[in-house]
Amino acid sequence: MVVDDEPGILALVDRFASQRGFDVVRRSGGRDALASLTETRPDVLLVDVLMDEVGGLDMLRTLRGRDSDCPIILMTGHPHVDAAMEAVKLGARGLVLKESSPETLVACVRRVYQGEQWIDQDTVTRAFRTVLDREAATREAAETLTTREIEIVRMIGQGMRNRVIADRLSISEGTVKVHLHNIYEKLAVDGRLELVLFAQQKGLI
Repeated sequence: MVVDDEPGILALVDRFASQRGFDVVRRSGGRDALASLTETRPDVLLVDVLMDEVGGLDMLRTLRGRDSDCPIILMTGHPHVDAAMEAVKLGARGLVLKESSPETLVACVRRVYQGEQWIDQDTVTRAFRTVLDREAATREAAETLTTREIEIVRMIGQGMRNRVIADRLSISEGTVKVHLHNIYEKLAVDGRLELVLFAQQKGLI
């Protein structure tokens, strides 16, 4: 089953349909695909990471909750490192770039169908580089910020408000404000936006 809401994906569907041993049982968007899985029972799901209704990561979370054993390959237009790492944690069996050649996409599906994994090498390289950069940034930040302050900086980077941070950390909202004041002072930034920009530049988020 090919799950993508872009019109251009029809060419990919035709490519698979022309290959010996392949039968595209359905081409659909994410929500429709989830509703039809029991009926179509595909051997492999080839899913776009980003879709308007239900994206690839959302489908992985849903299927994981259903205890589904249908292997999923995620297609991405850009190697988003965080999305790639989360996809692997959620049980994706393959991760392939949309810009890959048709032969590569076909080979990826064959390998995953045979029980193997397929992760695009460029994505893996970027993922390792990002992990190393973040570890270096954390060590650098640890010389200035406490562990709790680094934790709060990352939560701010995720767009969390003070009340949400307080609930997550089981502290008062006033304590969060005190931590933020100390963070601003230590990093010489003026407000949340500057903090987020600083954290992005340093690789903390």
